[in-house]
Amino acid sequence: MAEFKELPAGAPVTKQVTTWLENRFPTAFEAYRVHMSEYYAPKNFNVWYFFGSLAMLVLVMQIVTGIFLVMHYKPDAAKAFASVEYIMRDVPWGWLIRYMHSTGASAFFIVVYLHMFRGMIYGSYKKPRELVWIFGCAIFLCLMAEAFMGYLLPWGQMSYWGAQVIINLFSAIPFVGPDLSLLIRGDYVVGDATLNRFFSFHVIAVPLVLLGLVVAHLLALHDVGSNNPDGIEIKAKKDPKTGIPLDGIPFHPYYTVHDIMGVSVFLMIFSAVMFFAPTGGGYFLETNNFIPADSLKTPLHIAPVWYFTPFYSMLRAVTDDMVNVLCVVVGAAGVLGFLMAGLRGIWRWVPLIAAVVIGLLLKTFDAKFWGVVVMGLAVLILFVLPWLDRSPVKSIRYRPGWNKILFGLFVINFFILGYLGMQPPTVVGTIIAQTGTLFYFGFFLLMPWWSRIGEFKPVPDRVTFHAH
Repeated sequence: MAEFKELPAGAPVTKQVTTWLENRFPTAFEAYRVHMSEYYAPKNFNVWYFFGSLAMLVLVMQIVTGIFLVMHYKPDAAKAFASVEYIMRDVPWGWLIRYMHSTGASAFFIVVYLHMFRGMIYGSYKKPRELVWIFGCAIFLCLMAEAFMGYLLPWGQMSYWGAQVIINLFSAIPFVGPDLSLLIRGDYVVGDATLNRFFSFHVIAVPLVLLGLVVAHLLALHDVGSNNPDGIEIKAKKDPKTGIPLDGIPFHPYYTVHDIMGVSVFLMIFSAVMFFAPTGGGYFLETNNFIPADSLKTPLHIAPVWYFTPFYSMLRAVTDDMVNVLCVVVGAAGVLGFLMAGLRGIWRWVPLIAAVVIGLLLKTFDAKFWGVVVMGLAVLILFVLPWLDRSPVKSIRYRPGWNKILFGLFVINFFILGYLGMQPPTVVGTIIAQTGTLFYFGFFLLMPWWSRIGEFKPVPDRVTFHAH
């Protein structure tokens, strides 16, 4: 048991209260020191580092507004839509809470996408932060599940039919698909059982997992230390007397004040959207979702919310023609490996045999199944990014100039895929989506090669910092 701290007579009341609490709850004060006042972060953080704290802010906002919505929401297929209308029209300030939650969902994904992109351009996934990145990708996956399940709850036309389409995709999985779809729905059609299951997962199960992953993400980050725009490990240069990193500053008060500026700007933008354009022009809340779910009337065009559309576009891009093209590409790669790999003996035949096996697998199952596989792999490939990038430097600042162009093309491609996922399928759109899908996977799968080539700039010993 730790010794109690004693204060001299006449100490200020605030100091007395603080000491009383610290004597009885020292763990909380130790956590504050480790993760705030004595956690030294690089002094050269820029605007890209706002989005981690903003993600925490939006998460808290979603939880709080969700609690108030649950007080009036009815997870019943016959009452769900009416209960949302009741919240919007009759509950005092209910419209504000509902719009905060619906706009917050889109804001969450905007912030998380920007946060992940910052990690990519500054190499925040590279050693020793592999686990930090993996926890972050798991948060992203969990967030997608949370958003998908929450999207069904308003029980509007697009909610109902969007869930119908996505759940039916699981039936494309060989052998277990039909049973898996039935298990997810809880019935042979999307109905009351589905709504109750999704409500339970959205309100209880997934948020618990999400919170656990967020804690793990933060603990792992603070154990190895934050990355910075230069990609330099500040722990390598410490003051010999104090052991404090020479290029580090305490997270509190410096970055708590720094983040307040980001939070202020974010809240102004968020409030403007929420009060003046809460539906986001049909992107945050679709027009069809203001119509009660009707199993007998299918909308003209069914598409998921904007933050899922890049992956939905990849799913739709996988057609029978694309599978045939992939077979040709795999076959050519196998022949090339056989002729140029430099392997000897029986090992020389491995690329050719692997190409034949992969080609047979591609032709065994239909394009719908491979579309589901591609959509899943588009997210899962992010988990192995730390091992795909072989660049000798972390930050894009010190990589060859053409790397910036490549990352820019990656972002543009992602936007194009997202746009195409919102539109009805066309021949030209499908070809563009197929090209975009190949570029997306090529960006990652060829990274072990392209990330090593070119002339790299010398990385400084200390972080570059300009006061502002």
